[in-house]
Amino acid sequence: MIFKSNILLIAIIFIHCQVSAAAKTNLPLRSIKLPEGFKIEVFVSNLKGARSLILGEKGTVFIGTRSEGKVYAINKEKEVITIARGLNMPNGITFYNGTLFVAEINRILKYADIENRLKNPPEPEIINDTLPQESHHGWRYIGFGPDKKLYVAIGAPCNVCISKDERFATIMRMNIDGSGMEIFAYGIRNSVGFDWNPKTKELWFTDNGRDWLGDDIPPDELNRAHKKGLNFGFPYCYGDNIRDTDFKNFSYEGFIKPEMNLGPHVAALGMRFYTGNMFPQEYHNQIFIAEHGSWNRTKPIGYRITLVQLKDNKAIKYETFAEGWLINKKVWGRPVDVLVMPDGVLLVSDDKADVIYRISYITE
Repeated sequence: MIFKSNILLIAIIFIHCQVSAAAKTNLPLRSIKLPEGFKIEVFVSNLKGARSLILGEKGTVFIGTRSEGKVYAINKEKEVITIARGLNMPNGITFYNGTLFVAEINRILKYADIENRLKNPPEPEIINDTLPQESHHGWRYIGFGPDKKLYVAIGAPCNVCISKDERFATIMRMNIDGSGMEIFAYGIRNSVGFDWNPKTKELWFTDNGRDWLGDDIPPDELNRAHKKGLNFGFPYCYGDNIRDTDFKNFSYEGFIKPEMNLGPHVAALGMRFYTGNMFPQEYHNQIFIAEHGSWNRTKPIGYRITLVQLKDNKAIKYETFAEGWLINKKVWGRPVDVLVMPDGVLLVSDDKADVIYRISYITE
């Protein structure tokens, strides 16, 4: 009798767990509006705090987090494997030559040969531990450029300020071993997404505008850094070199205007050039941006995927591609990053719904 009771109890627990897991994936995907021919579905669910995405050489999808302190991996069987725990805001991740690189606030780690050791990951090696330690805008975004250098965004340690440490409000770069660290671009309040134009090899990046100037200013920005040493204006100005009222005495000379002004306070984060072949031709080599959504705007904005169209390497149009995570001022999801897969599918991470979505194009 006790044996039968235990079996019944185990069965009840199993069913409860299955129902609980299903409940977490019961998301209102029908509310997501996409252009005709596109489809969105859940790729992986119950992925707590999913943020930055990168693809390994053998098809593994790696995911960074912020408050969770974890780094996940999804293998080809769609198993979710936690490969690191207890890290300090490991938002930034990138992959190069068989090695996963992970950015904490003040250091960069690397996990060699990680795709062959997902379930038995090696101890990480520290390649650089000299980054600023301030936590305000301290979650990093990293990526390898065409020059084989590792780029890392260093956000401003404040809403708006001038820091004595010139590394703040920049994008820096270093050699693959962590040496030779230098500032690549200045005047960038907080970039949490960048990519290189596959044709020109130039760096493009999103930048989050400051708070407390009202609902409609400043805009977030999409910028282009075609060479080292450019200054994009923070904290002195924003948008099309509009003077920040907190900083009245400065020269406009030399500041670079955005390629495109994005929505005010949309929290534009991850961005990628679409390099796949699945989507129609008009999307090829165009920019997808994950807009995490405003946190203090009177009328919420963002919570969507937007598209910036380019012509002759100039941004000419900014429009919504996918929306519906915000319904009647209620938010059920927040896109963070986008990743183009080898088959042309677009993955989107969501750190509120704790999922990764799969956006595909349905051909007749």
